Amino acid sequence: MKAAPSFPRRRESTQRIKNTMKYIASQAINTWARVIFGIIFCLNSAFAALPIENWTQPSGAQVFLVQSPAIAMVDVQIDFDAGSRRDPADKAGLASVTAMMLSKGIKGKGANGSNAALDDNQLSEAWADLGASFSAAAGADRMSFSLRSLTYPDLLGKAVDLAARQMGHPAWPNTIWLRERERIAASIKEANTRPATLAGRAFNQAVYGAHPYGFEMTETNLAVISVADMQAAYTALVLPCRAKVSIVGAVTKPQADALVATLLGQLPKSECSLLQVIPEVEPLKQAEDRRISFESAQAHVLIGQPGYKRDDPDFFALLVGNHILGGGGFTSRLTHEVREKRGLTYGVYSGFQPGNHAGAFTLGLQTRPDQAAQALQVSKDVLAKFVAEGPTEAELQAAKDNLMGGFALRIDSNRKLLDNVANIAWNKLPLNYLDVWTQQIDKITTAQIKAVFQRKLQPERMVTVVLGGV
Repeated sequence: MKAAPSFPRRRESTQRIKNTMKYIASQAINTWARVIFGIIFCLNSAFAALPIENWTQPSGAQVFLVQSPAIAMVDVQIDFDAGSRRDPADKAGLASVTAMMLSKGIKGKGANGSNAALDDNQLSEAWADLGASFSAAAGADRMSFSLRSLTYPDLLGKAVDLAARQMGHPAWPNTIWLRERERIAASIKEANTRPATLAGRAFNQAVYGAHPYGFEMTETNLAVISVADMQAAYTALVLPCRAKVSIVGAVTKPQADALVATLLGQLPKSECSLLQVIPEVEPLKQAEDRRISFESAQAHVLIGQPGYKRDDPDFFALLVGNHILGGGGFTSRLTHEVREKRGLTYGVYSGFQPGNHAGAFTLGLQTRPDQAAQALQVSKDVLAKFVAEGPTEAELQAAKDNLMGGFALRIDSNRKLLDNVANIAWNKLPLNYLDVWTQQIDKITTAQIKAVFQRKLQPERMVTVVLGGV
């Protein structure tokens, strides 16, 4: 006897195709919207302000919303003070692997079929069915959750509910952790054969010392991290009262408020006690020179020191100054002196990594081993002269034109705008930060840059790492 056709499965497949097509269409619309938005911005110097609405929910969660109704899509980022700076020294990497394991399944809840347990494959298929995405990642300061979904009524509610379950009821499957631990250990072992890994490790150890910013996940650390460690850290740190939620998309304030309440509604309701204070990065007391023998086609050169925190009032002067020194690509002074005039490298850069603590200032390049000594000396000379004398007026104007002219590209999509809103939320910046960004850049003077670089950088007390070319 011939079996009856499986119409429910066909309807399910058809719905998945419809959801996928909706998502693809919205992405195409988003691309065109970015192009149009950029053109309008460049033509209209009197660009309207980007209103950021901000409120605090009864749970203590802080919400930051930019309504963007042009596209039927919403992007959400939820940040917690649960980054790697809170890892125990002997379990460096705990935050990173905890975030990774959150995608490996959901515990079942009740008898309702919609709340059945999902393994990692079923969870991935569930997100594909919705044409949505949800992920977790951990950086040095924060653990972040990212949700993207279409805002059609038949999709958004389901996506938010699934994300809430994934945050609130992770499965923590030990068998998968043991498998992933082997994979990560193999990756670490392979990375340890790369010259960039070895040079970066030596640099971070010298710059950060015992500060958690210098911690690195090793095979030894990895071997002692357990699922119980992940559960304990997650339960203690990922609480609604610690959440900073940034939203950009086609939702109203009431809709956003309800969305956040649902997303955080399945997390533990514990009260937020004060977290342990992490000490600041210690300034360097003297110069340190590390030379590492390594058979490599290219020598790796790194120079640097602790820089500044993100809430530093001199942020804009440091941003513009570094753009001139080595952050502006082919227009920077380092590129002109080290690459263009002398041909010592294909690329040289400088940059700051400000965070909750003073992130590193780094000057880096690669060169032929026989040119390493010369490239190092030229780079040090350029840096010392810039700190002593500051930029020229011509360099400052070129940097301002470049930075201000490219501002539109920093906010030309929902995702980029969300990154900026999350930056405002996390670093407690003024809500009009984006509105006055170009004005802050335009106000910077050569005297300001000279003064702040002399306060922040000490070329005579920096770490120098040279791998290869010894």
